[in-house]
Amino acid sequence: MLNLYADFCEQVLAIPVIKGQKTDKEKFAGAEQTYTIESMMHDGKALQSGTSHNFGDGFAKAFGIQYSDKDNQLKYVHQTSWGMSTRIIGAIIMVHGDDSGLVLPPRIAPTQVMVMPIAQHKPGVLEKAAELKETLAAAGLRVKVDDSEKNPGWKFSEQEMRGIPLRVEIGPKDIEAGQAVIVRRDTREKQIVALSELTEAVKAALEAEQTALYEKAKAHLESHIYEARTYDEFKDTVANKPGFVKAEWCGDVACELKIKEDTTATSRCMPFHQEHISDKCVCCGRPAKKLVIWGKAY
Repeated sequence: MLNLYADFCEQVLAIPVIKGQKTDKEKFAGAEQTYTIESMMHDGKALQSGTSHNFGDGFAKAFGIQYSDKDNQLKYVHQTSWGMSTRIIGAIIMVHGDDSGLVLPPRIAPTQVMVMPIAQHKPGVLEKAAELKETLAAAGLRVKVDDSEKNPGWKFSEQEMRGIPLRVEIGPKDIEAGQAVIVRRDTREKQIVALSELTEAVKAALEAEQTALYEKAKAHLESHIYEARTYDEFKDTVANKPGFVKAEWCGDVACELKIKEDTTATSRCMPFHQEHISDKCVCCGRPAKKLVIWGKAY
């Protein structure tokens, strides 16, 4: 399930994640193990974006949940628990949003394309906008037409605030020239496209935007992961560099508690991909057992 979460976050939500196991202090109370995907928000803070728990048979024993095995003997069930919560909506907002509002990845956006009729009071403009909507919708895209009485500038701002990935502008001059203007939400790049090529151009722009959002978020994540080998270096990094810190840990919960008390940073996970950056625990100096990703979190 954790891999399913990670694939969903990266391939659909365009949010890169770090997969790993929680420490005993941070795991779900009563679980044997907790696994997590951690993502980084625009301000460098972590968000636990999905977890899966191995409960073993502890909860079954507490609540008397049993089954008859093939030898007709009563055994306690072994349980797992997993899920993604509505906090992932917050992640979409905080990872991709900007000062103009939401930026929704095309694969998750309820409306992928907004057709914007320009000078819609002129003959044929609304009809052409409706025609473009039908053409794009027939290609499997989620499309709407903004035929409200608001002026174009207002419509553009509203589309940006709502995070709609792409807008298609069509006006009298465009109709005469057999073209439309498409504008990406993330870069605000404008592209003039022949109406005969509109569907393919829109699909290509949406795919490019999906990829660009992921690559931008991944670059942000990777550029805000630091290494610390001494405690002074660790404390200075947490205080002055928003993001995650990779540091070795001895496995003692006392060091976890001290780090949290001194810096407010917590262990986010022991990543499945373990690196070796030091032989000593960053906090106490004793032999290290695990590389841990540390960070401040929501």
